[in-house]
Amino acid sequence: MMRGALALLLDLEEDMQVVAQVAAGDQIVATALETRPDIALLDIELPGRSGLDAAADLRERLPSCKVLIVTTFGRPGYLRRAMEAGASGFLVKDGPVEDLAAAIRRVLAGERVIDPALAAAALSAGPNPLTQRERDVLTAAVDGATVADIAGKLHLSQATVRNYLSAAIGKTGTRNRMEAVRAARRNGWL
Repeated sequence: MMRGALALLLDLEEDMQVVAQVAAGDQIVATALETRPDIALLDIELPGRSGLDAAADLRERLPSCKVLIVTTFGRPGYLRRAMEAGASGFLVKDGPVEDLAAAIRRVLAGERVIDPALAAAALSAGPNPLTQRERDVLTAAVDGATVADIAGKLHLSQATVRNYLSAAIGKTGTRNRMEAVRAARRNGWL
C-alpha cells in the first residue's frame, strides 16, 4: 500500500514518471535492467533481499541508475552501509512527499541527500566495530542456531565461530549472542 501510494504521488509530479514497482528485493535488479530508470527508490528491509544489497548490485550492473534509500529504519549503521553500497541519498519515510520529490531532483542533479538528523547521529555513532565475518556469524545466529549449525553453514570450525561470537559480544557490550544480534540490528550493523 505504501509503495503504491508513493508511486501515485510521485507520478503527479510534472517532471517524474514511475516506470516500475516491485514488491521484493530480489526483483529490483532484474526490473531495473529491463526498465532502465534514472533513479531507484529502495527500502532496506524487503522480502527476498535487502535494499542495501540491491543498491550495491545496481551500482555494478546499472551505474547510470542512482539509488535513494527511503526507509522507516533511520539507523546510523544503515546509513553507512547505504553509502558504502553506492546510494546517493538516504531519507526517513516520515517526511512530506514534497521533500521526497525535491530529494529525487537533487540526487538526479548529482547531489547527495541525507536526512540531517540521521547524518548527525551517524557521525556521533562512529563506524561499525564488527568485521564482516563477525557480522556473518551474528546473522547466522539470528534464529538461535547452535555453534555447530553456524559452523556448518559458514564452513568454519566451531572454535572459530566461538571466537567470532565472543569478539562480537565484546564489541557490542552485551552478555550473549542474542543480545549481540539485537544490539547489532538496533545499530544497523546487520
